[in-house]
Amino acid sequence: MVIAIVGYASYYLSQALPIIAGYGAKNLCSCVFVAGRNPQQVIEQELGASLINLGSPKIHYEDFSATSSVFGLSTRKAIYRKGLGCTLVSEISEDELRKQTINLSGKPRIDQDSMAWPNGNKLTDSLFNKVEKINAVVETAFVELDKANPLNTRAVIIVHHGQIIAEKYAAGFNEHTKLIGWSMTKTITNAIVGVLVKQGKLKIDSTAPVAEWAKDERNKISLNNLMQASSGLAWQEIYAGASTATNMLFRKKDAGAFAAASKVETAPNTKWYYSSGTTNIISRITKQTIGEADYHVFPYREIFNKIGTYSMTIEPDPSGTFIGSSFSYATARDWARFGLLYLNDGVWNNERILPEGWVKYSTTPADAAPQGEYGAQIWLNAGNKKNPNDKRFPDVPNDMYLMDGFEGQNVVMVPSKDVVIVRLGLSQKRDFDTNAFVRDILKALD
Repeated sequence: MVIAIVGYASYYLSQALPIIAGYGAKNLCSCVFVAGRNPQQVIEQELGASLINLGSPKIHYEDFSATSSVFGLSTRKAIYRKGLGCTLVSEISEDELRKQTINLSGKPRIDQDSMAWPNGNKLTDSLFNKVEKINAVVETAFVELDKANPLNTRAVIIVHHGQIIAEKYAAGFNEHTKLIGWSMTKTITNAIVGVLVKQGKLKIDSTAPVAEWAKDERNKISLNNLMQASSGLAWQEIYAGASTATNMLFRKKDAGAFAAASKVETAPNTKWYYSSGTTNIISRITKQTIGEADYHVFPYREIFNKIGTYSMTIEPDPSGTFIGSSFSYATARDWARFGLLYLNDGVWNNERILPEGWVKYSTTPADAAPQGEYGAQIWLNAGNKKNPNDKRFPDVPNDMYLMDGFEGQNVVMVPSKDVVIVRLGLSQKRDFDTNAFVRDILKALD
């Protein structure tokens, strides 16, 4: 028995330590080189609450990288490349990774500070007569009632009728600070697919174009099944230790290929299961559809630059494919702009960015989602088909939908109130109460 326990513990550590170390190296690299933050602040805040603090995360300015280990074991390295963000060195040599030739999108030379919101950063004096009520609710997001388990709200923005009516940042953060979206990245993947559908290059109801599935039962999986997290593929969306999700993000060269190797668990469209794996299969499909030469330029040219989200960065895995499930950074204002694109039905400056009907499709509940809580790579509040009051956010309108990321990243859209609510933070020890916050914002607006 003792030998078996020791053997299992050794195996578990051999699997988990590279993931934990990879998490530390990747986060430190991105927070410093993408977000421009102080490395010591990142180590104390992002990494201090996890097992990473048993290791030795270090930033290396001389070669734009970060390393981390746990107990001095399983050292991992992430490297920064301008225009791409940070990538973990996984199943590929560092030299090979650094030598990759990738076409990048240049940032337009536009002075946003001299332009009016939402295209620019110049805010008009608000004539909104309930500013004090709104600001009082916003303040509650920054109050720490339980200092042993802080919420660590870093940014809040409220956009009503297209204008910013409230905005606040924690000390050390401001409107220029890029903050991670985590799984809000999934909705960026949704937008990329939407543009490809508009261009006639992808069809939602067609069989998912995954070559490995052509001759087995997985050829019944449609792109729509993937978009709605109802593919039926076996997956472990677990972040405590080693799982398919953590292995994909922190140990694999090609996240999409790794996820595409998953076996069938149930028939498509019969079980809803939130899966970063299916998102990265979609991301791989978009890369193959767009083509290598244009791939890394595509979302910037077709989406981000058109709506003024110039701070947005999506980071790739070592194969060069965007980790479309998890790794993106942007300022709070740019997250608000991205939410506003959806609230405006995919139209910006009278130009249709997303195809007509795309937002409706995206916010239609997946058949297999029991509470109507998920659409196409975006969370919903539609409620159970038989009981609309049985919903994820009980005190918020059913037409609310949101981008939702790890540790409390949210971009909330409520069409019936014409509002976008952004809350970004680092809620590691307890969940931020999105239901209560949105409820109180909407009450203050009424």
